[in-house]
Amino acid sequence: AHIEGWSHVADAVHDGGGALFIQLMHVGRMSHPDNTTHHRPPVAPSAISADQDMFTATGPQKTPVPREMSISDIETTIADFRHAAASAIAAGADGVEIHAANGYLLHQFLSPNSNHRTDQYGGSVENRSRFVIEVVAAVAEEIGADRVGIRISPSMPLGGIDEGEIGSVRAQYTHLVGELAALSLAYLHVHHVGDDDLLRSFRDVWPTAVLVVRFGRTREQISGDIDAGLADIAPLGQFALANPDVVDRLRLGAPLNAVDPTTLYGGGEAGYTDYPPLAHVCPSAT
Repeated sequence: AHIEGWSHVADAVHDGGGALFIQLMHVGRMSHPDNTTHHRPPVAPSAISADQDMFTATGPQKTPVPREMSISDIETTIADFRHAAASAIAAGADGVEIHAANGYLLHQFLSPNSNHRTDQYGGSVENRSRFVIEVVAAVAEEIGADRVGIRISPSMPLGGIDEGEIGSVRAQYTHLVGELAALSLAYLHVHHVGDDDLLRSFRDVWPTAVLVVRFGRTREQISGDIDAGLADIAPLGQFALANPDVVDRLRLGAPLNAVDPTTLYGGGEAGYTDYPPLAHVCPSAT
């Protein structure tokens, strides 16, 4: 049923001349039992709470202490990513993006403050990278590396993540990106928070497209990383969410709708598909 539902989305995107990469993610400790069918506790690399507010049906609640993943859990999760990727392709998607950023499970394995493991998945830079690399390798083997992108966010503090000083962050991501570059994936998507030297090092070793988005970027700054040779593509997040015709608005210099954060995570179309198109806001522009 899930594949069937997504096939309609894929068909609509293709009919409009677009391409569709479906993002695959596991929230890890950024969850709450109230958000699961069987009231299950969250899982994570270590039993360390994110201590963050989590949206639930009854309002925000603190994330609980997660259950530390066993080796069997890790193997099952890698297989789940593989299955999800195959399902996305079966639904007609052109590829998938593996979410290893923004405080979610793969990012939790990378960060020393959320990963206190003493086995092959924790401790050293190489060990903390292992789970991410194994997930990506499995997905690439399943659907082809040219259909796989990955999103990372070095130093991003979302979800209670603290990756340490700049030297530690550079060591972690220089190793990770170097290992992933050898797989010749479709692209590297970086949610960038300011270390341009690190970003430039990614550009130097990555063999395919690099996508860069910066938090708080204005419309005038969208092309900055492309102009500086640090990126091939500048993804749009909130701009695209709030503006169904964002390309036309940017091209025409038309006003942009602002995202209404009170509508997010509501479970319905409000705040996602109900923003007014340009013709309703500025008829003369069309």
